[in-house]
Amino acid sequence: MTLHRRSFLAALAGAGGVGMAAAVRAAGVGPADALSQGPAGQAPALPMPPPLTAGSRLVAIAPGTWWEDPESEQTSLEARIASAGWELLVPPATRQRWHWFSGTDRQRCLAWEQAIGDQRAEGVLAVTAGWGSARLLESGWQPPPRPIWLMGFSDASALLLAQCAAGLGGAIHGGLHGDAGQWQRLVHLLRRQPVDPLQGQGWRSGITEGPLVVTNLTVATHLIGTAWLPDLRGRIVVFEDVGEAPYRVDRMLTQWRSARLLAGVAGIGLGRFQWTPDDVMPGDLSMEEVLRERFGDLGIPLVGRLPVGHGRPNLALPLGHRARLDGSAGTLTLL
Repeated sequence: MTLHRRSFLAALAGAGGVGMAAAVRAAGVGPADALSQGPAGQAPALPMPPPLTAGSRLVAIAPGTWWEDPESEQTSLEARIASAGWELLVPPATRQRWHWFSGTDRQRCLAWEQAIGDQRAEGVLAVTAGWGSARLLESGWQPPPRPIWLMGFSDASALLLAQCAAGLGGAIHGGLHGDAGQWQRLVHLLRRQPVDPLQGQGWRSGITEGPLVVTNLTVATHLIGTAWLPDLRGRIVVFEDVGEAPYRVDRMLTQWRSARLLAGVAGIGLGRFQWTPDDVMPGDLSMEEVLRERFGDLGIPLVGRLPVGHGRPNLALPLGHRARLDGSAGTLTLL
């Protein structure tokens, strides 16, 4: 008989959980200690790079797994970049392979160093995801010497967060593909032009403002305790994820609450959370129930169902840019 992992853990908890709970109560730690009481103060927006103009150079890197179809993907991306009047440099390093990754950690880190060291480069595109970006952070990764655009999402969230934590703007959470509207929004952001507000669904009323932090939940959770997770106090945090069942999202968010990482956050926005339906057991909470329950008692504006993350549209958002979150109207607006 196969024993489900959660059933096994529940059996262990039954043996020793009572004593543990008593110890926690004796220490005076309770749910209220994990809750936010609203922003701790106004967090500053981050300095943004100059807008891209005709002839601006962008450099591709592959910080995670390798390109599955590099020829067609490169051709498609080059056409889009050219249509905006920019130049795309695709170094040979993007074609390297080492096991699952696009080259060894050191090779991928060197590709990053060369990209940000190119004095003509005004932006870096993370063209692959999967897994691997966080491995660069422990392999000698250094922040750009100047504000520079950095685009990607999913696994590349590790690099976006690290750049943000270093006090540099220019990291943009968003996909490089998608339809024309999705692409045009990214172009507008890179040109420092206005973009439309994102429409979601208001889950807890209130209006707040602060710089944005946008990330994949799993990636950010695995940066807890490192120097590469930004200070979230006074910021609007937008989470998304894919491939994680509701109970695993519940577990991650419980870690965030227990570590008091949500204390002082100005507001929460939630993009898409997608998972495999057969990874749900009878009695499980739905994904929306988990998100509402884990975020709903923080006392801050909460907006769900934003068009952000895996799936389409995956509308771009710049980390460090000041924004307004309206929990009544369900909108997220760049200021």
